[in-house]
Amino acid sequence: MKYQDGKADEIKEKFWKSMADSSFVMLQLDGDSKTAVPMTAQLDKDANSSIWFFTQKNSSFAKLGPVTATLESKGHDLFARFHGNLAVETSQERFDQFWNNFVAAWYDGGKEDPDILFLRMDLGDAEIWDADMGLMKVAKMALGMNVHDDAEKNHTKTSL
Repeated sequence: MKYQDGKADEIKEKFWKSMADSSFVMLQLDGDSKTAVPMTAQLDKDANSSIWFFTQKNSSFAKLGPVTATLESKGHDLFARFHGNLAVETSQERFDQFWNNFVAAWYDGGKEDPDILFLRMDLGDAEIWDADMGLMKVAKMALGMNVHDDAEKNHTKTSL
């Protein structure tokens, strides 16, 4: 899809702001819907091609490989489905960067817990919907007018 005036970049920027505001996603291994669970993505504002997750070594995600994540923003005004590949993150510096009390609450052994599996999701393609209705779109809907074309302008397929 082609977008004028940088609309795709605008939607992509809104995606990252939404992730920073609430980094909860549904993550699943591709081809295995039973693995879909809510996860907290660890974000680095300077690393927009990867996100990180803490999980347990007995998690389904220990299989690694292709995954799909879905995001719904806090205000329900942005939705996204994005793909990537899970790999074990070996950087102790990165591990320390993301370790915090919210992560620690899941691991009795703290940072040295033998069950911790620290993963990196290298990001690929995404489909993002900006669902911010705006006053005019709400008015059109209330009058039963078609808003499909307006909605398509707020949708993009991109790589992250």
